[in-house]
Amino acid sequence: MVSFTFDIWTILVVIFLILLFLPIVQQRAVQKKRLQVMRGLELKRGSRVISLIHRQETMSLLGIPILRYIDINDSEEILRAIRLTPENMPIDFIVHTPGGLVLSSEQIAMALRRHKGAVTVFVPHYAMSGGTLLCLAAHEVIMDENAVLGPVDPQLGEFPASSILRVLQQKSPADIDDKTFILSDIAEKAQTQMREFIVRLLHGTMDDTRAEQIALQLTEGRWTHDYPITFDQAKEMGLPVSDEVPREIYQLMDLFPQAMQRRPSVEYIPIPYQKEGEGSRKT
Repeated sequence: MVSFTFDIWTILVVIFLILLFLPIVQQRAVQKKRLQVMRGLELKRGSRVISLIHRQETMSLLGIPILRYIDINDSEEILRAIRLTPENMPIDFIVHTPGGLVLSSEQIAMALRRHKGAVTVFVPHYAMSGGTLLCLAAHEVIMDENAVLGPVDPQLGEFPASSILRVLQQKSPADIDDKTFILSDIAEKAQTQMREFIVRLLHGTMDDTRAEQIALQLTEGRWTHDYPITFDQAKEMGLPVSDEVPREIYQLMDLFPQAMQRRPSVEYIPIPYQKEGEGSRKT
């Protein structure tokens, strides 16, 4: 009986250790595949590949989803990667993000703009807010035809800077409290700073008049902050976009799975289909 009990506890301990280390092993295996895909793309294009991909990952064994955005850790790592790149070597930058901190986004954008080699930003799905700011620093933006960018209008806490400024236009000074006056002053500065920064980013890649028009469109608050700027709209605005995304970009995105749920919200048979009549026929 004692031996049987001992065996049961041994089995339970072994199972626990497997469950403890299996996610780590799986994560390392996926990370290795990511690096293999990135290295293959580097050899193919003769470039340094950097990825900034924010997806909802699974944390440890608890299965707690954590949301990511551009922060100071991202800017530190990307600036380090750029420093490790020869000044004339092209940089291929894969961006998938909802945005993030203005300071971090501007640091990355300035570093990309200063790089002497060609900078290409790939957007397989979306690059909103700060992600769009990074696209503006590139020589070329290659988007999936269904991918989107977004406005870069400054946000003060939960309110857009442009909406705060409209309060001054629609109310008399006697009806506005001191806090709103202060917020409107900060909002005006934030809007001006972002517009001027975009013009500096675009200087040299297009004429100043076009750069100022784009900067105004993206910062003036004509759209909500989550408004999707499509490929066609980006092209109409004058941004250097194309839709020839290499297959390696999609392969890399497949290696950044979303956190698993009890029941997946999207399901399909994950194989490419051919149209009727395509492929070889036997007679």
